[in-house]
Amino acid sequence: MTFARPPCYIHYIVKKSEQTSTESRMSPKIKFIFITGGVLSSLGKGLAAASIGALLESRGLRITIQKLDPYINVDPGTMNPFQHGEVFVTDDGAETDLDLGHYERYTRARLDRNSNYTTGRIYYSVITKERRGEYLGGTVQVIPHITDEIKQSILAVAHDVDVVIVEIGGTVGDIEGLPFLEAIRQFKQDVGKENVLYIHLTYVPYIKAAGEVKTKPTQHSVKELREIGIQPDILLCRTEQFLTGDLKAKIALFCNVEEDAVITAKDVESIYEVPCVFHKEGLDDKIIEKLNIWTRAPRLKDWEDLVHRLKHPEFTVRIAIVGKYVGLKESYKSLNEALVHGGLANRASVDLVYIRSDEVGEDDLKDSLADVDGILVPGGFGARGIEGKIAAIRYARENKIPFFGICLGMQLAVVEFARNAAGLSGAHSTEFNTQTPYPVIYLMKEWYDFRTRQVQVRDEDSQKGGTMRLGAYPCRLANDSLALAAYHTGEISERHRHRYEFNNLYREVLEKNGVRVTGLSPDGELVEIIEIPDHPWFLACQFHPEFKSRPMSPHPLFGAFIKAALEQRQVVAERQKKAVGK
Repeated sequence: MTFARPPCYIHYIVKKSEQTSTESRMSPKIKFIFITGGVLSSLGKGLAAASIGALLESRGLRITIQKLDPYINVDPGTMNPFQHGEVFVTDDGAETDLDLGHYERYTRARLDRNSNYTTGRIYYSVITKERRGEYLGGTVQVIPHITDEIKQSILAVAHDVDVVIVEIGGTVGDIEGLPFLEAIRQFKQDVGKENVLYIHLTYVPYIKAAGEVKTKPTQHSVKELREIGIQPDILLCRTEQFLTGDLKAKIALFCNVEEDAVITAKDVESIYEVPCVFHKEGLDDKIIEKLNIWTRAPRLKDWEDLVHRLKHPEFTVRIAIVGKYVGLKESYKSLNEALVHGGLANRASVDLVYIRSDEVGEDDLKDSLADVDGILVPGGFGARGIEGKIAAIRYARENKIPFFGICLGMQLAVVEFARNAAGLSGAHSTEFNTQTPYPVIYLMKEWYDFRTRQVQVRDEDSQKGGTMRLGAYPCRLANDSLALAAYHTGEISERHRHRYEFNNLYREVLEKNGVRVTGLSPDGELVEIIEIPDHPWFLACQFHPEFKSRPMSPHPLFGAFIKAALEQRQVVAERQKKAVGK
């Protein structure tokens, strides 16, 4: 008798004679840390998980991080950014929660589709198995079938690492999160209490009128967690100021944790300070003690140097982001961080100016963009705000302001140039105008997928997810290009998330009028990067470079863009200086 599933899902049905061989499939050395949140949302569980990963890596441990989300969507791919924030894309083409961006930025972990599971994905898998008859006619229930599936998803990432960190989305008390909490409660019994650690992030508010810090919300949150059967081992207390010893003692007493396991998760100026704050509070020491792991001493000099550079820039640069999701900064989370990283590469702080493309006309744009050093048009979907983005691109092109277009920003740069520089009046993307006389951007019906090594076929009737080009694809760079100067290598790989492509039927006429294609797929069919040589710095790419930018290793294109913006600032300053002198 053999079992396909890992042991901790089936321990209750494995014969004694088979227990040893089955359990040996998973190394007993792997430790699991589960992070939950209470009181309210947006406390920063994702940053906490990422920071814990960074601290453990600084001690020489191999880690991976996973996000379990309680919402019923199979993935966030079709969700509005205003509701859910950014959709982060992994190399293997998974559309995931934005917290995976934090995980990759803070650690060396390279995540994939198994790093993010939702309620929808869990139930979809269970229902599919039930339809195939895999449950042998049994009644399918939340316990054990849904909880077993959740535990199986956790073990799916438990290989070649020392520690698996699992963040549970939502807030303790939400009804949709109960199956996940029950699953991680069972997990401790399955793999042994010495291999599991529960960390609970909660809120300790300061009541200004009373002049007091209140611990009652934390007490209630922990009480709710304990009613489910989970006793947290460590508490992260999000607050405005460091907790005193007395407050920590009070929280420890009422929440049944050790006093040195009450950690202040203090508000900070930069999110990259969090690992250093946690270390000073003794969080990594406590984790190592609780899990009984031997490690080297932590090495946090890189993080300390990073924070110092963030707080002591030599220059400042103003970058305008022209998009329609600017009302919620989480919508462009990786983009915002990549710009910060680009600033770090140039010893500069980056002042971001957000401009809503659906609320400005051409005259408004001129006023808004008059004092910026660079203009960036990011990705997006839908027709709203398109003309505002096109107007911003035209302003950048005609006024010689450094311009960076990403995904849709690249497509609209092609549209703008075709209309206003190549004489193709009415040119557009068929995403927004199916009757355009010049479809310079269109839905490519058939193309070779270098990631899956298969020919892909798609049309307007395909499911939304089925028409997307997702994940990492190779790109070859042209000589003497801005792209090659930034990357210093002739072949790159970047992550994509889009449906529409550059129409090669118009490539010749656009190149004849001044566009240069500097990035192509290896077969030469997919245009990945365009540039305008007759411009200080004008580059637009079909992919999302922000997904691969790291604070310790800024993405080359963002570094080059910020450098060009700084040079633009210097040019303008010299021009103004001469004008004053006259």
